[in-house]
Amino acid sequence: MRAVAYGPYQDRMRAAIHALKYDRLHPAARGLGRMLAQAIAQLAAEAPAEMLVVPVPLHRSKHAQRGFNQARSLAVHALDALRKTHPAWRLTLASSTLMRLRPTDSQAGLTSRQRRSNVRGAFSVSDPAAVTAKHILVIDDIFTTGATARAAAQVLVRAGAASVWVATLARARRTNQFHSDSDFQDAEDTAGLSGNSPPAAEQRASIYSSHDQPSF
Repeated sequence: MRAVAYGPYQDRMRAAIHALKYDRLHPAARGLGRMLAQAIAQLAAEAPAEMLVVPVPLHRSKHAQRGFNQARSLAVHALDALRKTHPAWRLTLASSTLMRLRPTDSQAGLTSRQRRSNVRGAFSVSDPAAVTAKHILVIDDIFTTGATARAAAQVLVRAGAASVWVATLARARRTNQFHSDSDFQDAEDTAGLSGNSPPAAEQRASIYSSHDQPSF
């Protein structure tokens, strides 16, 4: 799994995500989506030419409470930006591909082991035939230990996905919680939320594919 992020989850980035996620400041999704697009664009040289874009879903109870899925909002605006900058890249939003089967606790404040336990068995693929032999780009707002991304990737690969890639808006902290064969390479974002285009933070882990099942 190759995972990329725009920048660290701190300062103005943290405030902007909270404004969208908890204060429901929906206009913030446009600018944040453009930042997410810059992170996704890092994958253009090596990612497949055609991918399904799958936002990490909320449980229906959380969706009803919040009124929207921030990962989907970010994905929509990111794809709008990428259609202009990478018109040949065929990225198709597939919001209903993943389902969250049960409500989960907030990952904030949990240990790595607790995070893995919290999301274990939380996801399912709505239509396995729709992902068979497809390349998937999973979208979320924050990457911390990768527990959520791993859980999503696992069910997608089991359903037949050819590969799973991950892009998030922010990286909460440097982590070495993946298996020992993981290879993380971090590039710190020093420009924050300015109008510049900083290098996005990256994490590398072993490739998930239908031919190489991960162990968690």
